[in-house]
Amino acid sequence: MDVSIVGSGYVGTTVAACLADLGHRVVNVDVDEGVVSSLNDGVAPIHEPGLSDLVATHAGSRLAATTEYGAVRDTDVTFVCLPTPANDDGSINASVVESGMASLGEAIASTDGRHLVVVKSTVVPGTTEEVLRPAVERASGTVAGEDFDLVVNPEFLREGSAVADFFAPDKLVFGSPTARGHDALAAVYDPLFDRADGEIPVVQTGVREAEMIKYANNAFLATKLSLVNELGNVCKAYGVDAYEVAEAIGLDDRIGERFLRSGVGWGGSCFPKDVSALVAAAREVGYDPQLLEAAVAVNDEQPRRLLDLLAGRVDVPGARIAVLGLAFKPGTDDVRHSRAIPVIESLLDRGADVVAYDPAAAGNMRALFPDVEYAPSAAGALRGADGAVVLTDWEEFATLDGEFDAMASPVVVDGRRIVERREGIEYEGLTW
Repeated sequence: MDVSIVGSGYVGTTVAACLADLGHRVVNVDVDEGVVSSLNDGVAPIHEPGLSDLVATHAGSRLAATTEYGAVRDTDVTFVCLPTPANDDGSINASVVESGMASLGEAIASTDGRHLVVVKSTVVPGTTEEVLRPAVERASGTVAGEDFDLVVNPEFLREGSAVADFFAPDKLVFGSPTARGHDALAAVYDPLFDRADGEIPVVQTGVREAEMIKYANNAFLATKLSLVNELGNVCKAYGVDAYEVAEAIGLDDRIGERFLRSGVGWGGSCFPKDVSALVAAAREVGYDPQLLEAAVAVNDEQPRRLLDLLAGRVDVPGARIAVLGLAFKPGTDDVRHSRAIPVIESLLDRGADVVAYDPAAAGNMRALFPDVEYAPSAAGALRGADGAVVLTDWEEFATLDGEFDAMASPVVVDGRRIVERREGIEYEGLTW
């Protein structure tokens, strides 16, 4: 098929490259000329394992990029992958995706045949029907269901494993008011079904249900993480190793072993935004989501607990503190809502001299904290440090050993259980 992707962020770029690898002819539409140029040069604009190879392989053949919305006229289907950032009250700001849908409507107004519009942007229930559909209809002078099909296909791609997740998804969710919409979207994924090792579960549901599934999915996972962090905090208070406890409870198939790693908390582009949006949406209809609010509160508390452990061993004002890990998770350069942000802010407020290191995300964090020193390696960050905090579980941190000997005071507070406890360092785990 000929496919267009509106938006070239983490989702849009990954979906575009993966669809091209499945054999579709794909064009990315983005307002950022730098991103467009990078894609056309065969260079992925983001750090994501496996993505660079796909972009380099297909650019100039099955993958192209442009700033012109008119490119969608030559395609059969358009995936809308535009951001829905949070307002100050936590609710979603749909203005970017609404504007993009209007531009899409103008572009498809003069097309022949039936166009399939696929919303992959994360929006609260009712947004597609009440905001996005009218935007396309007004701009195109056409009617959804008669002249074009509008469906919702939420993404469940984890940063750091997005390419692998695309080709081996836990599920695909197709939200459409008609069987025709479900069938049209299934046709796009036909090559994936053929390639998959085993059957891929497909959930065919309504538009609002598909919108809600994405929020429910992320809210459940975020709450599970906050619960295991809460349990970890209790374990720490009793001198109990929370990871041994988690290993045992994970054997219960009602609980499962995944998402039981307690630590400094969750961040990234999805969990914080989606949980806040769901809380705001619930309040809008008169429901007080107490459990979700508690999940957010526990998550916000973990960085402070980590710093309290550090302050118990190091006189922080005037101390040189190494911050190891800036990305919100390993395998990505994304620092959105990274737990390193509140930690660095608090260290600076307390008068510490911060030196930071991350194998991928230093450039992005520098934009937020330009005056912080950024070391070229973990060893460089640790050299002469009075203490260190570990905030991202990059695998290279697991192999650190002699580098700690170069610290002025070998105090290590580990928020991710990635550094091995050893003689010669004062090691403190956040929940163990």
